[in-house]
Amino acid sequence: MKTKHLLLSLLLLLLAIFGILTAQITQDDHFSLARREILMRKIGHEMLLNAGDSTSRVLPVTKLNGEKYRLQFENPFRFEPDTLVKIIQKTVAYHETSDYIVNVLDCSKNTVVYGYAMAADKKNDVLSCLGREQVSACYLVTVEFGNVPFGMKKYAAAASLLAFVGLCPFVVLGYRSRKTTTPKIPKAANQLVAIGNLLFDNDQKQLITPDETLKLTAKETRLLAIFAQNPNEVIDRSRLQKEIWEDDGIIVGRSLDVFISKLRKKLESDVNVQLVNIHGKGYRLQIDAGKI
Repeated sequence: MKTKHLLLSLLLLLLAIFGILTAQITQDDHFSLARREILMRKIGHEMLLNAGDSTSRVLPVTKLNGEKYRLQFENPFRFEPDTLVKIIQKTVAYHETSDYIVNVLDCSKNTVVYGYAMAADKKNDVLSCLGREQVSACYLVTVEFGNVPFGMKKYAAAASLLAFVGLCPFVVLGYRSRKTTTPKIPKAANQLVAIGNLLFDNDQKQLITPDETLKLTAKETRLLAIFAQNPNEVIDRSRLQKEIWEDDGIIVGRSLDVFISKLRKKLESDVNVQLVNIHGKGYRLQIDAGKI
């Protein structure tokens, strides 16, 4: 009984510390959101200055969903993709360590006129159409960050560790009290999907190659799941956009191209597997016969 009382006291203490850390995570989360909105406004300010506009306003920043933010402007302006990339990279790199995707939309048509992706691993960067100056128009700029800031990860990891340490003694005691009466139930194996010589783990969001295991983002996972369920079949762009981006509020065609390009790089370790662009229709996960 004394052991159980001691463990209970330890658990209460750890729960109190866990609560403090959780409150700190929440506080850091609010701080992170506010900081990213400030970063977005700074990006807008630098873009207007570069366009020769030092008087018009950068309108309030809108948080769309997840880690995606939208920047709006009072007046039309022009921009150069090269300068835009440098401005955002300089502003974001100093404060953030996450990957991010940038899209510039035409306000009147709600279509993407320019977009690119930057990654911590530079080989996954996707840049195009540099050196092509855009005409003066009404533009929206969206930036979608890939990961939460390091500070929040630190607190979350500490909170998780405390919860694990606090619960372990009770799990051990429960196991000992039941091990003679409770039969072991084998854990169900994770379902892997073979794609050529690769293995796709949808649950763990990863692609297993003969040489390494590659992490997939949530959108990359959803894309690859659609292709894996329909090998060698043409999947319409409209279907992919609807199923992957329907919750974002704005469906942007350029984002699909960016994620297809990133996914194509992760599949390139198997020459028998290719993501083929079917002009005017969509994409096909092409797998040589005998490799499916």
